[in-house]
Amino acid sequence: MSRDEINTNTLLSKIDMDKLPKHVAIIMDGNGRWARKRLLPRTAGHREGVERVKEIVEAAGNLGIPYLTLYAFSTENWGRPKEEIDTLMKLLVEYLKKELTTLHKNNVKINILGNIDDLPALPREEVKKAVEKTKNNDKMNLNIALNYGGRNEIVNGIKSLIKDVRSGDVILDEINEEVFKNYLFTRNQPDPDLLIRPSGEKRLSNFLLYQVAYTEFVFSDVYWPEFNTEQLYKSLIEYQSRKRRFGGI
Repeated sequence: MSRDEINTNTLLSKIDMDKLPKHVAIIMDGNGRWARKRLLPRTAGHREGVERVKEIVEAAGNLGIPYLTLYAFSTENWGRPKEEIDTLMKLLVEYLKKELTTLHKNNVKINILGNIDDLPALPREEVKKAVEKTKNNDKMNLNIALNYGGRNEIVNGIKSLIKDVRSGDVILDEINEEVFKNYLFTRNQPDPDLLIRPSGEKRLSNFLLYQVAYTEFVFSDVYWPEFNTEQLYKSLIEYQSRKRRFGGI
């Protein structure tokens, strides 16, 4: 057994399986800086980042975490160079084509948070195919935040809610937080218990702004391409050391 395997197993033994978060969200950050540090093109960082997606999805599934949300592409990312956007879309297609059979076999349901209508034709069709194929799976929900923006999600939710009020489907005086949650991409899902952001940055970057009101944040200094199973376990141990009060004493 290698030293890394020993370290990982040691960390795993410290995790209380009865106190795992139901929903873990991750801002996958630092691909470009990881590549630049190695004098590689940014695209190399994104490709290595996909390998970590595979690893973390598998690790979370093995632990029995029922909801995992990955921030893959934001509404602001369209401002990046075309070559980088094309690479990200290509990697999305590659990931879905290579991993869909395994994800489906492992009973993983793929959900998309965001508006995929703006995606190029090929990734849009691959995403739709993955969602359709896995729609009845129920072991783990893998949310991929794609062309996603938290403020945009809230504004669009309000617009849809107003339409339903005007049509009489919703009574204005009966609107509360639970009603409004039905107008978000994460409808019928628990809010994240834990949000992880690698790369050393300490901000939300327009991610799940409504849902993370009482989420525990764990920030890591490693870049996403370095964020492996061991790093996930460390984040879970940190999470379990917290006492969640939800505004109480």
